Amino acid sequence: MTVAFVAPFTFRTESDTPAPTRLEPVDDRLSADEALKRVRRGEVLLHTGDFHNAKQLVSAMERRLTRTGPPPATPLQAFRAERAARAEAHRLLGSVVLRLDGAYRLELSRAPDVAQACLDVWGPPPPEGTVVALKTLLGMLGAAQWRKTGLAVPGLTGRVHPHYGVYAPTRGDYVSLLARVERVRGARVFDVGTGTGVLSFLLLQRGAASAVATDVDPRAVACARENAQRLGLASRYEVVEQAGFPSGTADLVVCNPPWIPERPRTAVDRAVFDDDGAFLRAFVEGLSGHLAPGGRGLLVLSDLAVRLGLRSEDFLSQAFTQAGLKVAETHQQRATHGKAKDPTDPLHHARSGEVTSLYELVVAE
Repeated sequence: MTVAFVAPFTFRTESDTPAPTRLEPVDDRLSADEALKRVRRGEVLLHTGDFHNAKQLVSAMERRLTRTGPPPATPLQAFRAERAARAEAHRLLGSVVLRLDGAYRLELSRAPDVAQACLDVWGPPPPEGTVVALKTLLGMLGAAQWRKTGLAVPGLTGRVHPHYGVYAPTRGDYVSLLARVERVRGARVFDVGTGTGVLSFLLLQRGAASAVATDVDPRAVACARENAQRLGLASRYEVVEQAGFPSGTADLVVCNPPWIPERPRTAVDRAVFDDDGAFLRAFVEGLSGHLAPGGRGLLVLSDLAVRLGLRSEDFLSQAFTQAGLKVAETHQQRATHGKAKDPTDPLHHARSGEVTSLYELVVAE
């Protein structure tokens, strides 16, 4: 998360977007067409009118972002075009901002109370006030609702409460695969890149003795720790803010790494995008050194990167062999998420065939 200070306000962003040096006040009279012209010129528009009108303005701007040029010929070209379009939309729509006062209050008509959502994500407010993109603030408000009500996960007794910026386990395909793993009772578990902690919790509820988890994101660490408390698993679950494996060895080492080997553009992206596949490679290369005798690695990974042309079909098998690992069992699940069924999605051809696999890995003899 980037925090830049520009008098007289603090600018908050989840990406490397630079803090604006000038804000142009606008109100409800601004049309979406005029707003797009201005943000394309590089202006940052501070909306001072009605909150709901500001939301409608950004929605109308988004509908006007049309794509030009010939249709992509390959899945990889479609992916590149989609990422470029999303980056451009993020830049343009992120140029409509709101200002919060020194108590995280929005001084707009019909504005909701956003103070608690901001406090949960950012901590105590700066006295000089805060400027944030409306789109970012809306994402935080949506996450705050999930954090309050929780999310039902197939196979889990109780609910997971995701925090803002922590990947929510809404894709049941990868979660359900864990139910097919046998010999869980009494196992010591490591969970690399724990996120909400959901994979650890599923194994603990199936009788695993303990779980030690890691994550580099302090928000994920706080989220997982809170979820363990809610589920009554805190006495058997420990989470540490660090990269890679916990020290020592375990009977089961589970990991659901980001599945797209591309650079993340925002902090929220890091759950999906793994720059040059570094996370996945580090897990595979280091796994054997953290398996107890007879231990297994549980790698959960979508094949979407292969279908998009971002990885070769034999990438994983070669990586396993080079790391001295072999696949003892493979469990697979066709994608069931909404985008896999949406023919209007630009990546539908790849997503419609997407398969998530759970590889049970052991040290090769």
